[in-house]
Amino acid sequence: MRVAVVSFDGFNELDSFVALALLNRVPGWRAEICGPGETVTSMNGVQVAVQQPLEYAGEADVVLIGSGVRTREVVSDSKLMARLRLDPARQIIGAQCSGALVLARLGLLEGVPVCTDVTSKPWVVATGARVVEAPFHATGNVASAGGCMAAHYLSAWAIARGAGEEAAREVIDYVAPVGEKAETVARVMGVVAPFLVVDAHGDVVVPAA
Repeated sequence: MRVAVVSFDGFNELDSFVALALLNRVPGWRAEICGPGETVTSMNGVQVAVQQPLEYAGEADVVLIGSGVRTREVVSDSKLMARLRLDPARQIIGAQCSGALVLARLGLLEGVPVCTDVTSKPWVVATGARVVEAPFHATGNVASAGGCMAAHYLSAWAIARGAGEEAAREVIDYVAPVGEKAETVARVMGVVAPFLVVDAHGDVVVPAA
């Protein structure tokens, strides 16, 4: 599976790096930082070499869009947004915190509940989206998460949708704190499980490649 972790200048390191680390633990998956230029600089000044151009997000199987302190500038840039073409009919798509503004700009949040952080909430509401007080929500192939520490919910959901629930459990178990693994897996999967598509046997339906 090809994964684009979309990051713009001013990106939140927790959003992009947690997703990158977790999704790259899935056998056969390749998650890469995807951005508009050769490098992107985080909100705390960490400069990262972009691994894939922004257009790669349109080709990837999974697309996760993190938040950042300059997201409002990003979505107001029509030329930049024109480079980002996503298709929820064939892609697993998620956004965290102000990343929801990007999905709104692309018309992917119409009529569905949206999660975001407290700071971004007024801006997301202004787009006409219906914000809910929850850490995670998904409708079909589009999900949103609210709060920096919600990155593992978004990642676990994407993994479960693309590789199955057991794969998601294994990844979360691996990174969970020692002595807290069982409860961490139970908590994370408990949050995302209601939004997973299951078959008659209770197994997560993994979209065909």
